[in-house]
Amino acid sequence: MNIEEFQFKDRLIKGITEDGNFKISVIKTTDLVKEAKERHGLSLLTTVLLGKALTATMLLASELKKEERIQLRMDGNGPVGSIVAEANSLGEVRGYVNNPAAELDYSKPDVSISDGIGLGILTFTKTLYNEAEPRTSAIELVRGDVNSDVAQYLAQSEQIPSAVILDVGISEEGEVTEAGGILLQRLPGAPEGQIDMLQERLGSFPPVDQLLSEGEYIDKIMKMAVSPIKVKELSRQLVDFFCRCNKDRFLDALAMLSYDDLKDMEGEGQEVVCHYCNNREFISKEEISTLITEAKAKLN
Repeated sequence: MNIEEFQFKDRLIKGITEDGNFKISVIKTTDLVKEAKERHGLSLLTTVLLGKALTATMLLASELKKEERIQLRMDGNGPVGSIVAEANSLGEVRGYVNNPAAELDYSKPDVSISDGIGLGILTFTKTLYNEAEPRTSAIELVRGDVNSDVAQYLAQSEQIPSAVILDVGISEEGEVTEAGGILLQRLPGAPEGQIDMLQERLGSFPPVDQLLSEGEYIDKIMKMAVSPIKVKELSRQLVDFFCRCNKDRFLDALAMLSYDDLKDMEGEGQEVVCHYCNNREFISKEEISTLITEAKAKLN
């Protein structure tokens, strides 16, 4: 990888306006979304929806500490079913769709991408240090387009006036061109009307994927988003589609099954699949036998 390729890898940049009124995060998730599409065999519809969910989750996770993590889950009555995205502040992002091949009939009048999820619930779950149980909050889906729903969650559950932009570009050949997003949030003490002005401005802001395709990088996009207000960079980090699943974790999960359930698997191997990344591992019949022996010992 040359310097230019490294420079334009998927990254998140965080900044604060010089007047101290707003914080802003801008993210490029192009390769991340491409990998999700490839791993899960996503349709164009689910590529866009999961891509936006992964982008949004990483933007929000950037406010957490180290391996604290946040999960976004959308459950609706549309053909997509459920969307799950999870990220931590280290830049590790993963996710999946219940029905990856789901599509819409765009020949019907008034059909929109929001119909993919339909009516339902948006749930955010935060796993934080020093808290015994994950913190969960849920709202009804506003539109099912991810953008509006995440903004509504922040306003309603977190009570933080925010502007959210999430974009996934798709070429005529059905390939992901660029993907990314912006999260702008008002800080305590900021003038009431200023966030309204910036939200209105961002409402007509060029799509992030378009700006990335034109060669603009996240640094320039961050400055453009709050101009003429000056912004100072706070930090930046790489982001990747990354899942920590491995064979040992699969074996640990199987070890939690009851003796009777494990006994039903005796004499044959099992292929196990990670929902998040579609990674597959084969558990041999000998390994199943060991698990059965250990489960039986616990009964005595």
